[in-house]
Formats: sequence, structure tokens, C-alpha cells
Amino acid sequence: MANKNKIKTSPGRKAFVCINTILLTCVMVLALFPILNILALSFSSNSAAAAGWVTIFPVDFTLDSYKYILEKPAFFTAFGVSVVRVILGSAISLTVNLLAAYAMSQSEIHFHARKVYRWIFLITMIFNGGMIPTFMVIKMVGIYNSIWALVLPGAVMTFNIILMQNFFKSLPYSLTESGQLDGANHFQILWKIVLPISKPSLATVGLFTIVGHWNSWFDGMIYLSDPNKYPLQTYLRNIIQSVDASKLDLTTVDAMNKVSQRTVTAAQIFIAIIPIMLIYPFLQRYFITGMTLGSVKE
Repeated sequence: MANKNKIKTSPGRKAFVCINTILLTCVMVLALFPILNILALSFSSNSAAAAGWVTIFPVDFTLDSYKYILEKPAFFTAFGVSVVRVILGSAISLTVNLLAAYAMSQSEIHFHARKVYRWIFLITMIFNGGMIPTFMVIKMVGIYNSIWALVLPGAVMTFNIILMQNFFKSLPYSLTESGQLDGANHFQILWKIVLPISKPSLATVGLFTIVGHWNSWFDGMIYLSDPNKYPLQTYLRNIIQSVDASKLDLTTVDAMNKVSQRTVTAAQIFIAIIPIMLIYPFLQRYFITGMTLGSVKE
């Protein structure tokens, strides 16, 4: 029986698998090379980086670039701001997007103004007020130079709402109907029935939100006037940009002799991607499912 059920592989299939494996391996190498190169640069000496000797292995191994960054107290302050931003921003964004997606997933019988709100959300994907009007609004409402200026303007993301809405629509109507028959309101249905089976969608949207907040640096430069309130990405960007040779003290000059802009920048990039690399493995198993569920209708 075992021999009868064994699937025979044709020569063409074997060739396809072999070629496919080679191509995917090449793609993997191309994707990993920049990361390995950045890691090697961050651990290499100033002279080795300037000479172009570094590929994927460190040359003249040193931790001077990391010491140059980590010895600054402002680094830990900026890191803390980014952590608070990610936690606060992700919680607010997931909450409002979840409520909006659940409402938009209802039929017009239960939500008569669904078409109106759908057009309102779609218009925001095509048109926006621009940087200056947004700055004026943030200034006028009194959240300028505060953590709220980083988390509130981008809390509602239409793409995430559509993604979650499609997932909710793919759920059997009998699930929510059973809750209604038992006398549950929409908040109870959402919390006790919909959320427990929405982990793929929540993980996908949560990953998008976390990565977006962690990598964002431009809004910190615009909406924060106090450098002590900068998030990590804004702070790291300004480390080299703010160096003025005429104002360097002896300590800074000695440090800059050991490191270079390339090595410090590489260390900045690698430090910045570590938290995302730690989070992604826990959310990766939900990612593909969350992207595809609700995209195909029978």
C-alpha cells in the first residue's frame, strides 16, 4: 500500500524544484547581504571602512561605534521615548481601527450610513491636508512638542481598516447572530466572539503599526522642538548630522578618530532594527494568514 500511495516525481518536476531552490537561495543571499554588510561595518574600524575592505565580515573588530552611541545619555532617553510611542501609538491605533473596521463590516441593514463613511475613508487615502495644515492643526489643538503629536495624527489608517474589515466580513454571520440572539450588544460581540478568532488580522495590522511607529523619524523633527523628547530614529539621524568640526571638544575629536560616519551610521541602523527583529518571529506565523483571509470570496 505504501508503494501504491507514493507520488512519483517526474524529471520535469525535479528540474523545477531544483531551479526554484537555486533562485530562492540567490534571492535570500541578496536580501541578507546588505544586513550582514551593515553589521560588519558597525564592528569594523574606521580605517577598514574607509578603505572599502569590509564585506560581510568585520575587519579590525572593534566596538568603538557602539560605544560612541551608547555612551551618550540622550540615547537611552530617546530609546525610552520610542518604546512609549510604540506602546501608546499601537494601542490607540489598534483600538480605533478595530472599532471602525467592525462597524464598516456590518451590512447596510444594521449600519445605514456605511456607504457615506466608506467614501470618507477612501477620500483620505487619495487626498490629505498636507504637512503645513497638519502642523497648524497640531499646534492649535495644543499637542505640539508632546508624545501625542507622534501618535494621534496617524492613529487612523484606512488601509488597516480595510484589511480588518475584509477579515471580519469573511467570518460566518451565524457567529454574530448567535450573540445577538443571546442578547449581546455589539461591544460584547466584538470582545467575546470576534476578537478571539481575529488573531491573524490583529497581528498583521499590529506589525504594520509597530514597524511604522518605530521607524518614523520625520514627524519627530517637525512636531518636537525639544531634542530631549526625540524618538530614537530622530535622535540617531541627528548624531552625525549635528556634528560641527569647529565646536568639537577633545573627547569628541578622539572618538571621531576611532569611528567614521559609515561605521556609526551602520551601528545606528543595526540598533534600530533589533527590536523589530525580536518581535517579527512571534507575529510571522499570523502574517500570511492575516493578509490572505478575507481576500477571496466563494
